[in-house]
Amino acid sequence: MGRILAIDYGKKRTGIAVTDPLRIIATPLETVPTTSLLQFLAGYLQKETVDEFVVGMPKTLLNQDSETAPLVRAFVSELKKKFPEKTVHLADERFTSSMARQAMIDGGMKKKDRQVKGNVDKISATIILQSFLSAVNP
Repeated sequence: MGRILAIDYGKKRTGIAVTDPLRIIATPLETVPTTSLLQFLAGYLQKETVDEFVVGMPKTLLNQDSETAPLVRAFVSELKKKFPEKTVHLADERFTSSMARQAMIDGGMKKKDRQVKGNVDKISATIILQSFLSAVNP
C-alpha cells in the first residue's frame, strides 16, 4: 500500500504532508516554492510509493470557492496530467492555517519558528491530510 500525500497549494509556497506507508499517521514533509512543486513531486515519487494525492481546496465561510480556488483547480489539472495513474482528492481547507498556528503554539514552538511561513504551510497540509484520513477511516 502506498502513501497518501497532501498538498496545501499557495501562490508562492506549497506545504506538503505525507502518511506513513500504513496510512495511519500524517506527517509534515516539506514546504517548496510553488514554481518547483511538480518537479519536487516527481522526485519524491521516484523515491517513495504514493497512491493518492489530497489537495486542499480553499473555500469561503459560505462554502463557495475562494479567490485562489481557480489557481488550485488549474494545479489539480496539471497534477492529473503529470500523474494520471494517481487518484486526486479535493479536501476543504477552511481554517487550516489558523489551526496550524494554534498547533504550533500548543506544541511549544518558539515565536521565531512560528513566524516562518513555510512551517504554517506544511502543518496546514498535515491537518488537511489528517482530516482526510479521519473521514475515510472513522
